[in-house]
Amino acid sequence: MVIDGSSAHGAPLVERVIEAVRRDPGASALPYQHVPWVTGDPRPMAADVLAEKVFPSGRPLPPSLRAWLAFDVGLLERYGWFGPDGGFAARRLDELVRDELGEPWAECYAPLAERFEECFLLPGGSDSRRILTVGAPDSEGEYPVLALDVDDLPFVGLMYPGFDVYLADTAGLIRTEFPTYTALFDHAVYSRRMRQHARSWFAGEAYAEFPF
Repeated sequence: MVIDGSSAHGAPLVERVIEAVRRDPGASALPYQHVPWVTGDPRPMAADVLAEKVFPSGRPLPPSLRAWLAFDVGLLERYGWFGPDGGFAARRLDELVRDELGEPWAECYAPLAERFEECFLLPGGSDSRRILTVGAPDSEGEYPVLALDVDDLPFVGLMYPGFDVYLADTAGLIRTEFPTYTALFDHAVYSRRMRQHARSWFAGEAYAEFPF
């Protein structure tokens, strides 16, 4: 199913995901690894806290993330999004690579550190990783989700135009195929947003590959 119209983006799309998750909250978000959407009961972020939340840079939360946090914080908490004080614990790209893949790979990504200063790990990938990066938003107010891979040459590229589409694909609400990580670059619904991010992040390209 491909969701069209106003429900294809942002908070309305995430509300569709939440409806699906509510039917089986303990189901795994990933088919190849047990990552339950919710452990126990959903834990929404308090409305007054959420209303004041911004990223460490001061950038606003995207609508999709606000909608998800109003439902549950647990999934992102398990992936290290929050510090002891409850604030966002962003990492530079090279720091996240070091933590996930080891120091030698982090050195490869060091040239991109200043471009990708606020990154957050998401479920997905085996040898690869999925990362939300915060910076210039697209026309929906969303920040892109990147694919990170070191299986051949170190690679980072645009996989989803936002947390909204990432969640919907992970939940099986949209039918997508990924012969390459950047396949949505030519998607009928999401190409426009992907290309906006390409101009902001990769000088019009869909990805960057070592040497960066």
